[in-house]
Amino acid sequence: MAAAGDCYLGVDLSTQQIKAMAIDDNLNVIHETNVKFDDDLPEFGTQGGVHVHSDKLTVTTPVLLWVKALDMLLERMKASNFDFSKLKSLSGTGQQHGSVYWKNGASQTLKNMPDDHSLHQILESSFAVKESPIWMDSSTTEECQLLEKSVGGPQRLADITGSRAYERFTGNQIAKINKKNPEDYKKTERISLVSSFVASLFLGDYAAIDYSDGSGMNLMDIHAHSWSQQCLDACAPGLKEKLGVPLPSHSILGSVSPYYVKRFGFSSECKVIAFTGDNPASLAGMRLQQGDIAVSLGTSDTAFLWIQDPKPTLEGHIFCNPVDSSAYMALICFKNGSLTREKIRDESASGSWDEFAKALKATCPGNNGNLGFYFDVMEITPAVVGIHRFNTRNCKVSKFPKEMEVRAVIEGQMLAKRAYAEKLGFKVLKGTRVLATGGASSNPDILQVLADVFNAPVYTIDTANSACLGCAYRAKHGLQAALGQSFGNVVKIAPAPKLAVTPACEANKVYGPMLTRYMELEKLVQNKC
Repeated sequence: MAAAGDCYLGVDLSTQQIKAMAIDDNLNVIHETNVKFDDDLPEFGTQGGVHVHSDKLTVTTPVLLWVKALDMLLERMKASNFDFSKLKSLSGTGQQHGSVYWKNGASQTLKNMPDDHSLHQILESSFAVKESPIWMDSSTTEECQLLEKSVGGPQRLADITGSRAYERFTGNQIAKINKKNPEDYKKTERISLVSSFVASLFLGDYAAIDYSDGSGMNLMDIHAHSWSQQCLDACAPGLKEKLGVPLPSHSILGSVSPYYVKRFGFSSECKVIAFTGDNPASLAGMRLQQGDIAVSLGTSDTAFLWIQDPKPTLEGHIFCNPVDSSAYMALICFKNGSLTREKIRDESASGSWDEFAKALKATCPGNNGNLGFYFDVMEITPAVVGIHRFNTRNCKVSKFPKEMEVRAVIEGQMLAKRAYAEKLGFKVLKGTRVLATGGASSNPDILQVLADVFNAPVYTIDTANSACLGCAYRAKHGLQAALGQSFGNVVKIAPAPKLAVTPACEANKVYGPMLTRYMELEKLVQNKC
């Protein structure tokens, strides 16, 4: 039985800030603190938490900024009288794909941290690379091409690692450092992801990379849960030793370093649970279950899927699931999101969401067979640009009546989400829920189309700080996982998502055939662009 007052900590090192969130045994949030990099640590000269280099492609963050930010975060918690001794466990998350290069000898420094010094004083000389490459970096196109070529092409790489080669993925960043700065690579004793780097600071030792964040590197065989030697060899020599052995995302890595016990009053029994990436942590925070899909309707639209039988493609990403090591998660990003919806609202609904809703209500599901693709900017999934409208005979037309245009943009966007989800292995099951977040999730008429296209009920959830909260949940689950408890069982007492809309009775009869048509027409559009 848990003692009164037990609590669990989630830490989130994102691009612009570091946050901490503590929850009690009933999963109530009892403490929140953050440190904003640009405002609180101006001496590092970042803008938006990063340094954009002169080539406009290279984007980095000083690793010591992150170290100093953790110092400041813990000092702020201490100043607010947070009782660290009540923490049973902690976990956390970091922006995905970024990497940290520990210098030879740093392991000994981590293991012997004097509690009368700050972390940034202790670790000042512990990094072989001072500026960590992060997810915004797009300077490794050449390395991506070499990696894909070395394993037999982009689809083969996706089959092994869950994704084709991407510039921001860690393996390609490591390959660039080895090629451009071989001395720095030689001096590197260990390479951490941002997530396992923060875990290492708490552990006072090198923390393992977890399966889920490790899936965002173009280096891990997502089926075997181990590094792919073929991918490692293509990136840099001796890489396996520098990465360490990856572990399940719920692993207990050990107890916190004595440094935190003496300096901040942590319990020496407080356990460090493996840290993970921000997208996997959000899946935990949203409490997705098998068969669920979360759809974020924002500037860009993102779909998170829980899948059992992954089918990697050239679009989207498949990662190991952060709360169930036998399952997977997929992530698909659509660049044309709210700005595209707003453009059609302005052109076809007098700039009014009320008029937009009336237009949706005035047209029938399926839009009488009229279908549109709306890509104002070059889309990611698929790589197409432009507006492409088709009538019921699959002939291209230059325009639709205004009401039809409104329905066409929403149906087109939702059909794309289901089409690409199913390509990656997603199946609509009997208990499937669609969890909607982001600005457009407050619009019930848009959500009705989402429900109808997926033939599943749509729920709305509050995802403010979902990655950080997800890691506080994961901290608690890590202790229970050792006893065989599932993540779902541990978080079942958290507030339930709110049911927003249910699908219309005949929805599947309309959208089943329409989905097939959408995929056929998309091929036509891709071939012509």
